[in-house]
Amino acid sequence: GIETGITASSFNSVSLDPPLILWSLGKDSGSFDAFQSATHFGVHILGETQADLSQRFATLGGDKFKNLKTTPGLAGIPLLNDCPARFQCSVFERIPAGDHIIYLGKVEEMSFAKGQKPLVYHGGGYARLEAAASIA
Repeated sequence: GIETGITASSFNSVSLDPPLILWSLGKDSGSFDAFQSATHFGVHILGETQADLSQRFATLGGDKFKNLKTTPGLAGIPLLNDCPARFQCSVFERIPAGDHIIYLGKVEEMSFAKGQKPLVYHGGGYARLEAAASIA
């Protein structure tokens, strides 16, 4: 199959029963056809030291998975290693929304790596996640 990957600015939790998440993709995206025909996809929460992967998958064109060590997931989807969290999803529904398609995914498998902080993108750049001050 075709290995396609993008950097998404966000995804959301939708439901716990069944476990559903959503994200959207522009209809003019170069990856649009691959995601429209896919039965499964993976969502990776990158770690604070993985900004290079975020940039790689945000760049137009090229083989995003070239020289990356991956693990095969459900339906053969490529899974990145060493991420704080990974979700393997089957496509639950595709919903047209203006110039985007909203992808609802049913979470079939998930994994978490303790002790890793997520990569944060805010205000046009990468930032570190800090614990909030306790409120007295």
